[in-house]
Amino acid sequence: MPFPKQYAEIAARTRVPAGFLVMAAFLWFAEPTPTTMLAGVTIAAAGLALRAWAAGHLAKNQKLASSGPYAHVRNPLYVGTLTVGVGFAVAGGSLAVGALLVLFFLLWYLPVVEEEERHLAKILPGYDDYRARVPQLIPALTPRYSGGESFQFALYRKNREYQALVAFLITLAALAAKTLWRLSL
Repeated sequence: MPFPKQYAEIAARTRVPAGFLVMAAFLWFAEPTPTTMLAGVTIAAAGLALRAWAAGHLAKNQKLASSGPYAHVRNPLYVGTLTVGVGFAVAGGSLAVGALLVLFFLLWYLPVVEEEERHLAKILPGYDDYRARVPQLIPALTPRYSGGESFQFALYRKNREYQALVAFLITLAALAAKTLWRLSL
């Protein structure tokens, strides 16, 4: 679904602060239990692993990322982010938070994805062919594109993906504390 360029630019600028508001609402309304925590954190960890794998293959705006997870899906960082969010929504045991997450993704992330893809098509040779062969957000089970390089930890660091790990651990600690608090009532 195409979004106006101006809206996509606003979404790109506001997605981090909006994400913090969503996270605050999530932590406020979360009703975690040991069971929801186990299931949800497992899902969220898979999303975090996907983000880490993708970050190690991405040389932003320098060359076409087509190896690793990028051979299966064009936007593995966003898919990983959504997976982390779904996992934490499950961990939080709140359907309302899950609905809020989906709404947030649709309103803030999809416009950014579209704008980034327009930009990449302009600056990266071969992007149009890549876009035609690799799905945007639902990963293919088998690679749809070949080539590229193997995972590089230097790219993981350069892309500062460790920040996602820190955010994951902080959220996990907050949910664990809320779980323990709820169990003590």
